[in-house]
Amino acid sequence: MKITLKDGSVKEYQQEMSVLDIAKDISEGLGRAATAAVVDGKVVDLRTIINKDVELSILTFNDAEGRKAFRHTASHVLAQAVKRLYPNAKLAIGPAIEEGFYYDFDAESFSREDLDKIEAEMKKIVKEDIKIENYTLPRAEAIKFMEEQGEPYKVELIQDLPEDAVISFYKQGDFTDLCAGPHLLSTKTIKAFKLLSSSGAYWRGDSKRPMLARIYGTAYTKNADLEEHIVKLEDAKKRDHNKLGREMELFATVDVIGQGLPLMMPKGAMMIQTLQRWIEDEEEKRGYMRTKTPLMAKKDLYVISDHWGHYKEGMFVLGDENDEKSEVFALRPMTCPFQYFVYKQSQKSYRDLPCRYGETSTLFRNEDSGEMHGLTRVRQFTISEGHLIVTPEQVEEEFKGCLDLAMYCLKTLGLENDVTYQFSKWDPNNKQKYLGDSEQWEKTQDRMREILIHLGVNFTEEEGEAAFYGPKLDIQTKNVYGKEDTMITIQLDFALADRFDMFYIDKNGEKKRPFIIHRTSVGCYERTLATLIEKYAGLFPTWLCPEQVRVLPISEKYHDYANEVRNTLRNKGIKVTIDERAEKTGYKIREARLDKVPYMVVVGQKEEEEGTISVRSRYNGDEGSKSIEQFLSEILEEIATKEIKEIKVDKE
Repeated sequence: MKITLKDGSVKEYQQEMSVLDIAKDISEGLGRAATAAVVDGKVVDLRTIINKDVELSILTFNDAEGRKAFRHTASHVLAQAVKRLYPNAKLAIGPAIEEGFYYDFDAESFSREDLDKIEAEMKKIVKEDIKIENYTLPRAEAIKFMEEQGEPYKVELIQDLPEDAVISFYKQGDFTDLCAGPHLLSTKTIKAFKLLSSSGAYWRGDSKRPMLARIYGTAYTKNADLEEHIVKLEDAKKRDHNKLGREMELFATVDVIGQGLPLMMPKGAMMIQTLQRWIEDEEEKRGYMRTKTPLMAKKDLYVISDHWGHYKEGMFVLGDENDEKSEVFALRPMTCPFQYFVYKQSQKSYRDLPCRYGETSTLFRNEDSGEMHGLTRVRQFTISEGHLIVTPEQVEEEFKGCLDLAMYCLKTLGLENDVTYQFSKWDPNNKQKYLGDSEQWEKTQDRMREILIHLGVNFTEEEGEAAFYGPKLDIQTKNVYGKEDTMITIQLDFALADRFDMFYIDKNGEKKRPFIIHRTSVGCYERTLATLIEKYAGLFPTWLCPEQVRVLPISEKYHDYANEVRNTLRNKGIKVTIDERAEKTGYKIREARLDKVPYMVVVGQKEEEEGTISVRSRYNGDEGSKSIEQFLSEILEEIATKEIKEIKVDKE
């Protein structure tokens, strides 16, 4: 048989071989490092037997799927340790995730002391060098086995599989788990691991189902790599917007107000206002017309758009649908249906297109309570939403303009290197989720793919992530813990113009359906603020800072001059405060640094007599004495250009 390796070379064998034996034949080092393999495009165990011609790629921890197999094995070691220590705990699921793994248990919550005890038991299991074996059972036998084991969650998972399914199990000593794999051959390889935290998680993400206890962990092949990861996690905790944003008094949450409904404090509100004014001005320069539409609408509107059929569970519905006398409304989850009726208020010709509408939209989405997190996942949020009504010939140029705007925003915020691009497509095996037919979807997706390639976008393709009315480009960012969220989206819509009977008159005087591009420029302002908090650890570029300058009089005698300086700066649009406390100047400077103020202006007798100020910044430290006019000229230029200056000092 011929084995074609990923470098194109071919190995020939006269007898069947396991993947591991082939890896060892290639090199002993590869055999030791191997964690899994890809055979003809499918990820498999090292124990898999090869008995025919195949294409083979050996995976190690350096490969994403190789890490997944390694960490998935670690999750099974965790589950085995929990079952040894807490025999009554019920197993749910335990996948590998990007930065590690987790396992969900139906059990009492786990304390840090519990995690330490479980971790110690995991070390024993690793030391025991338990062989990991894979076997299968028919569906009925698999259900019976898990019922006998007292594992109701595993039974439910098996029952969801087809009647003729053959069910895969992995056994390691006294522990057996339902699992498709792949896994390592023994527990001994999982040596560098750490249990990080525990939390609650609903079974299958459904708030109506049981709350489970989730344990998070991570695993590496070397202790040095694990220790480096732990250091990064400590830095992440310091940058976590949910912690730092509250400490900086940018936002708060209150139980009696509700989950996912953050209060923007004055500083946070000022930052969002700064972002909003910048975006609205930029969109106006690019030919957008501003609209302002209602926060709610009758059910009828969402029936036309088919949000009622495809998105109702994610909406806040007002009124009783079962009461014929009740008028049913819903808070808007998006603005597009409203802007379509703005378009329809007058007849349009091809000369009126492209028609670009922009709106700073407050939206409402009934997110699951288990998904709420700080400012990144909320139930009420504000978005830089826009819709472009275009002719078919204008699609590529206008899509390019939307992408150019998005990239300009990312570059201005310093985030251009922190994002990835995902082409989100429909799932042809789940057609009921979408409007339109296969031909419309494939044609639109092919068009969008061509546009992205033509524009030189480096993108990945994800099936099943499209909007129900068309494919989209999702610009993704990660939080400090590696969790990915969509920041900006550009969607190509072939369906809704027909549902809303939108048309334009072409050159021949005939009615034609337009295409619609849905887009955001900076996305959700709350999520953008969260991203910026974590990106800059609160040390924002000056133009974004809610407090740009703090005036520090060295004693009460200079309060009048300090107020004069403050008023001069404030009148020029600088966000400035004054610290008139009876504290030493050194203490005031330290406080300003801790409050992450970019500029401190110290005034005393010398400054008052000379009409100057003494400037200290996070960028250059002590910048010495300057005239107010010179300082104003420099900081106004920095703000106007939205400069992101390198922080050299005061980085506390």
